[in-house]
This record gives sequence, structure tokens and C-alpha cells, in this order.
Amino acid sequence: MESGGRPSLGQVILLGTSSVVTAVLYSVYRQKAQVAQELKGAKRIHLGEDLKSILSEAPGKCVPYAVIEGAVRSVKETLNSQFVENCKGVIQRLTLQEHKMVWNRTTHLWNDCSKIIHQRTNTVPFDLVPHEDSVDVAVRVLRPLDSQDLGLETVYKKFHPSVQSFTDVIGHYISGERPKGIQETEEMLKVGATLTGVGELVLDSSSVRLQPPKQGMQYYLSSQDFDSLLQRQESSVRLWKVLTLVFGFATCAALFFLLRKHYVQRQERLRLRQLEKEFQEHEEQLLSGAKPEDRESLKSACVVCLSSFKSCVFLECGHVCSCTQCYRALPEPKRCPICRQEITRVIPLFNS
Repeated sequence: MESGGRPSLGQVILLGTSSVVTAVLYSVYRQKAQVAQELKGAKRIHLGEDLKSILSEAPGKCVPYAVIEGAVRSVKETLNSQFVENCKGVIQRLTLQEHKMVWNRTTHLWNDCSKIIHQRTNTVPFDLVPHEDSVDVAVRVLRPLDSQDLGLETVYKKFHPSVQSFTDVIGHYISGERPKGIQETEEMLKVGATLTGVGELVLDSSSVRLQPPKQGMQYYLSSQDFDSLLQRQESSVRLWKVLTLVFGFATCAALFFLLRKHYVQRQERLRLRQLEKEFQEHEEQLLSGAKPEDRESLKSACVVCLSSFKSCVFLECGHVCSCTQCYRALPEPKRCPICRQEITRVIPLFNS
């Protein structure tokens, strides 16, 4: 804190930053907790012969938030992998990612850096069907790319290192960027893969659709089962809760520290004012009881020994209250006898 008792700029910035981080963490925690709560309340529906009858009896032939699990089956055509033979799917994502080393001028180290330079996603219509071939029922999956946890499997990954000449190496060191290579990745949602869908389940004439839910709820198409998906969300909620509590405690501790320091300095200022007031009252009593010829000598007498004349100006407080001998006898760190402020320098005073 500053001498005036007010928080310094650095302390205010630190406290403000900690408060903002705590508020952001709490907001994320509330969102995660709401998502986990909504998942807990989702209705589990078995993909069987009674699916259409269940939806027919539901209000509006719709279950706003349902969980259904089945195998992936293409509606008409399928997508073939570009790199793996006999690998067919309904969603294909091709990614080219650049890897390079970047020189950090602050830490003076080379850091790994990656950037997606090209990505293409192909999709074809597909259904979720029961694992049993004897059950003839299907759920059409709409807008799969809007889901939060699209269960794609990496079927191909290859890293192509960059070839550099000696001139290229020199230029990269000068520019601060050193390419490592290009990574090529192919991900697919294979035909026959097990998928857990969480969304709005609607019966439309004779077909059943799974689509993104309304009211801001999350849409999931996950390769995990529902229990694992829910457990992962709850683990995320616990993590964000711990982070919120840690930063919240740190913010409260910083605020308590600043308030306590402000209170201690305020009490010290009040004590110094009281000492100064008592000294002035004592000086007035001495002057009122002294003879007229002694009053001038008392006014200029040292407040410590009351025998020698005042001969020092204390800075930065500016008090003139001590002789040179008493100033030298003050304990370290030397403080003004009037206001108790630390003495940074002394100017001798000469009476003409």
C-alpha cells in the first residue's frame, strides 16, 4: 500500500484480475453443472419395436430430451476411405495440420506450434438401428455436425516431415519460424459403429428423427455409452468447481489482506495523531506554566531532551523537533518523534 493507506495500482489490478477470473470460472461451472443436470434428466428410450408407440403417446409425438443407442447404417450410399481399403463410413473428415517451431523472444526457447491449414468434412444421411437384425426400426439422425461429441474414429494418420536445405535453415533461424512438417489425418464414423445419441426424438408420420434439442440443451452423438458420457460431464463439473473455489479463496484472501493492511495503517495514523495532539497539549502546559523569559527557549527546545535547541529538519515529514545529539541517539530505523514517519534525510537548521 501507499503511505496514504490506499491500495497501490498493482494491488488493485491483481485483485480485479482475480475477481474477473473467479467470475468467469463460476460462469463456466454453472454452465457445466446445468449440462450435467440436463443429461441426468434425459429420458432413456430403447431402440425397439415399441419405439413408435412410445412416441405416439408422448405430447406432440416428441420427447424433448431423449437418449437412444444404436448401430450406424447408411441410408443409400457410403463414403470410402481415401487411405484404408474396405473402410466405409457415413462421416469423413480430412485434416491437414502444419507443425512448426516458433522462437519465443521472451523465454528464448523454441516452442511447438500447430495450425490447421485445410479441413474438409463429408457426410451422407444415416440411421441408428438396433444391433439385432430381426428388429425393423430406424431413427434418422439429422444435422450430425451440430453435435458436441461426434464419435469419429481416426483411421489414418501420417506425418510428412519438411525437407530443408542449409539456406532454408539459416532463413528459418533469422525469421524465428522453423517448419517441422505436415500431418495428414482421416477420421470417419464407420458403418456399424455403436453411437449414443442425446437430443430431441420426434415421430413424423411413419419415420422417427433425432435432431438437435430446443431450449439451448446440448446435442450429443458419442461413441461412448450414456453412463460414460454422463460420468465425463460430472468429472468436468467437479474440476471447474475446484478451480472456482481455489480462485475464489485466493480472491477473498487478497481482499482480506488489503483490508487488514488498510485497517492497520489507519489505526497507526490515528495513534500518531493522538501522540501529536498529546505532545501539543503537553507543550502548551509547559508554556503556560513557564515564566515569560523562558517561553521562547521552551518553544525552540528539543522535544526529546528539552535542554538543547532544535537543530534538525526531518524529511520527508518536515518536522523540526530534535537536536543533533538526540537525532543520532534515535534507534534504527530512525523515525520522527512527532509523527513516527521514517526519516529519509536530515537537513541541519541554523538559528541566526
